[in-house]
Amino acid sequence: MTGVAERITGLVGALRAHGLRIGTGESVDAARAVEALGLADRELLREGLAATLLHGPGQRAVFDPVFDLYFLPRAVGGPQGAGQDRDELRDRLAQALAGNDQALMARLAAEAVDGLGGYGSSPGSDGFSAYQTLERLRPQTLLARVRADVRGRDGSGAGFTDRLLDDEIRRRIEEFRRLVGAEARRRVAERRGRDEIARRGVRPTADRVDFLFAGRDQLAELRRAVQPLARKLATRLAARRRRAARGSVDLRRTLRSSLSTGGVPMRPVLRRRRPVRPELVLLCDVSGSVSGFSDFTMLLVQALHDQFSKIRVFAFVNRLDEVTGLLDHGRADPDGLGARIRAEATLTGWHGSSDYGVALGEFAERYGDAVGPRTTVFVLGDARTNMSDPNLAAVREVARRARRVYWLNPEPRAQWGTGDSAAPAYADLVEMHECRTARQLSALIARLLPV
Repeated sequence: MTGVAERITGLVGALRAHGLRIGTGESVDAARAVEALGLADRELLREGLAATLLHGPGQRAVFDPVFDLYFLPRAVGGPQGAGQDRDELRDRLAQALAGNDQALMARLAAEAVDGLGGYGSSPGSDGFSAYQTLERLRPQTLLARVRADVRGRDGSGAGFTDRLLDDEIRRRIEEFRRLVGAEARRRVAERRGRDEIARRGVRPTADRVDFLFAGRDQLAELRRAVQPLARKLATRLAARRRRAARGSVDLRRTLRSSLSTGGVPMRPVLRRRRPVRPELVLLCDVSGSVSGFSDFTMLLVQALHDQFSKIRVFAFVNRLDEVTGLLDHGRADPDGLGARIRAEATLTGWHGSSDYGVALGEFAERYGDAVGPRTTVFVLGDARTNMSDPNLAAVREVARRARRVYWLNPEPRAQWGTGDSAAPAYADLVEMHECRTARQLSALIARLLPV
């Protein structure tokens, strides 16, 4: 059982490294689940550990590949070597897919990685690639063949329409692709260490992916997470507002009141705050890779619209335009926000590169009345000016008028000031924060948004 305990500890440690909150009690429950379920049925064990360790279905994308590293044994069937016949392997795979034979698919995944996924001749090379294996085997091209096999098996596909049958076969193919990925990771882990691969070789959850490198699917997943995240942030902001409404201690009135109790301040007198909902202005760079960061932040802030008396949103590349109306509550299509802004707003002039100086100057000149003593301004962007004038005077003017100005920069702090970055110059005038992931953004929003 010592080896199993080490696996559980490694699994929990790797999941924690990916940001999953797992306490001691949940770890104990996981050990009890392993004891009760045993190791024979790996899929049953997978579901049991997921039930004890995870807090939502969104965490399965991290859990499943990590589980495979710690609890998926080497598939039986033996390596076939580099001479493995690709056509013969495809024939056997088509049969396994048609019969939905999970055990055979696991064996074929191991054989495919052995025969088709190897690369590198040096002893220190990792040696196996799931991508290379699947590119050579191309299981997705077996759909028509498997459909015909299923139809021909004593009418076993009679309960499916063609569309439903195709969907089921695609699901089986996707399961085989997952098995290939798990097998390749396991092989690499044998050489480089299971713990290292679990921490570095598993795709992180969407909220921990760098905005500048997030793919289309990851950005779409983040957009779908806006409403649940906004509800959590609204709860935190409401709690902060309740604490702030109680007010701070009025020292003069407290000391005066303490005269009746011999100078002992038995009853502190609070300086009450008049509850006034603040105003919020967003200035969003929507050029290039920064656009994913700006789009997500705009959606998140719009989802929090009830927390503010007024929200105004402006987008820019080298021209600036107000886009508040495109984010009206109830009409926003999260996946189409960026396209709507680019189609309906005037964001560029005579060229298509970002120009912070011109855009910020246009905001100060045309929309200066949007900023007042109750206004908090957030600037979203990487502060890369393409060697143009950063127009620090416009930033000073906005900072002079506003209650607070915060700049959220999606680039790593180490890159501020490199190349055409004017981040240090802007940071001397306003408070600038590194904001590279959705996790960082939610923490900053909860801390910086006014109440």
